[in-house]
Amino acid sequence: MIPKAKPGFNAKAFLAKVGRGKKHSNHPKDHMVFSQGDAAQAIFYIQKGKVKLTVVSKQGKQAVIAILKDGDFFGEGCMAGQPLRMSTVTTLTASSIVRINKADTVRVLHEEPAFSAMFLHHMLSRNIRIEEDLVDHLFNSSEKRLARVLLLLANFGKEGKPKTVIPKMSQETLAEIIGTTRSRISFFMNKFRKLGFITYNGQLEVHSSLLNVVLND
Repeated sequence: MIPKAKPGFNAKAFLAKVGRGKKHSNHPKDHMVFSQGDAAQAIFYIQKGKVKLTVVSKQGKQAVIAILKDGDFFGEGCMAGQPLRMSTVTTLTASSIVRINKADTVRVLHEEPAFSAMFLHHMLSRNIRIEEDLVDHLFNSSEKRLARVLLLLANFGKEGKPKTVIPKMSQETLAEIIGTTRSRISFFMNKFRKLGFITYNGQLEVHSSLLNVVLND
């Protein structure tokens, strides 16, 4: 007998159970949701759009540590007692985001063990993805890192059908994510275009052939 697959995290049902402890907001591109050092009192859920998480060192050096999209949570550090935000979250596209009070989240997770288990799985999966990003950054070339980011933005390797057309993103932002210069990003993007891995036609389209860059040693 084939075991039934475990249900995924049902964010809609979760938000319904939170009740009044949530606030829906629509934000334009480049809107700062919260800043590094702010008080951590809530978690956030992305209904639609994309955001980036950045950190700034004491020396003023900035780095992008994650790109999150619709269906992702962020700001969950407060659930583990984190008093201040460790990163800054800024929208990459126009986004619809739900702010959920920490106390209401804790209440629902305590009252609904099934939701608690699914939420934990959801967050662990997110953390694994960020860990993979760190490994990628430490051991792969900037060309491979750029290819991987473009594929992730297009949803290759994730559940569901890939979205080959990705939101417009500046080369400066891509340089921050990859950890290289804008000129290198421009060089690699032109190379990918000439090889037919990506297409520019008023928007950026990513083809599955870009996987060759990631898979080749």
